[in-house]
Amino acid sequence: MIIGLTGGIGSGKSAAADFFIDLGISVLDADQVAKEALSTNSPGYTDFISQFGEVYLNNNREVDRLKLRELIFSNPSKKKDLEKIIHPIVRSAISNFIITSTSPYSIVMVPLIFETKSYKNYDKIITVDCDLELQIARASSRDAQNKSQIKSIINKQASREERLSISDDVLINNSTLSDLKKQVNVLHTKYMELLNE
Repeated sequence: MIIGLTGGIGSGKSAAADFFIDLGISVLDADQVAKEALSTNSPGYTDFISQFGEVYLNNNREVDRLKLRELIFSNPSKKKDLEKIIHPIVRSAISNFIITSTSPYSIVMVPLIFETKSYKNYDKIITVDCDLELQIARASSRDAQNKSQIKSIINKQASREERLSISDDVLINNSTLSDLKKQVNVLHTKYMELLNE
């Protein structure tokens, strides 16, 4: 069974994923794979330079992510060009992960699962959900961005309603980490029972 784990910025996806890992479940972070897709001297990096030019590299010849983010936020066609480089690398990493995973079920953490319509590729979807004010407070304290920047990111992501509309299970993360952990344990038990039917 392959499960997609999603949620908006600051919702607590990573915390939930860590609790599943503690239970012996394999988790792949698609966002991390996407970041690594442009790491120096990788095939994605080479493609990136040939498409975008060296103007988007910093002094260490790494991709200048801030400069790149500004470009793709203001230029939808450049965003598509970037996705054409990154998405095939991420898809390949996900399929390798699924093939090699040895845990009873596997989880792929995909923040933009609704936006990319990739939710169709999973047996179940878990959404980590929390109140908007909490989401903004968590994300701004973690990412060193101000609240208006976080709100702008939230507005560009799928809405809570859209994410919840594709969800099989929802983890409500409005309380403590120990509360979130309890909910993860309940879900884990449910999935193990499903697999043993």
